[in-house]
Amino acid sequence: MGSRLATAPRSVLGRSLTYRLHQLHKITDLESQQSYVDAVGLSLSDGRCLATIGSFGPLSVNELAAQSNLNKSQASRAAQFLVERGLVEKVGHPEDGRGVLLSLTAAGRRLWLRTIRMVEERNAQIFGCLSAREQAVLSDMFDRLIEHNRRA
Repeated sequence: MGSRLATAPRSVLGRSLTYRLHQLHKITDLESQQSYVDAVGLSLSDGRCLATIGSFGPLSVNELAAQSNLNKSQASRAAQFLVERGLVEKVGHPEDGRGVLLSLTAAGRRLWLRTIRMVEERNAQIFGCLSAREQAVLSDMFDRLIEHNRRA
């Protein structure tokens, strides 16, 4: 009986959703970091910001941070780096005189297309063990979990 109690907490932790999501994230993160460098010559956070601006922009720095799952200082540094590289431009925010909106330049759009192709390839590698139907079900489940927890 003692050994069963000793293993029960580990099995509960090992089967928890958050533990397994974190484990999957760690397993795939290193490869994703290298994929951004190899495919588009950007760090993971810079590449994530480029992908986010191209997919959801124009964005403020706060919106960029929220959409790219970075803190504001990380998003701000990445945005400035992308501006300096000529991939992103800043324009005055029409509703906030002190703020700016970030959008892709023509060079940024070209690199964004390469970035999105790399993201699609990484997705295919990560989820390749699942059928198309299973991937669709999992995607729906993630959407529901995200929405549920945003409301909570």
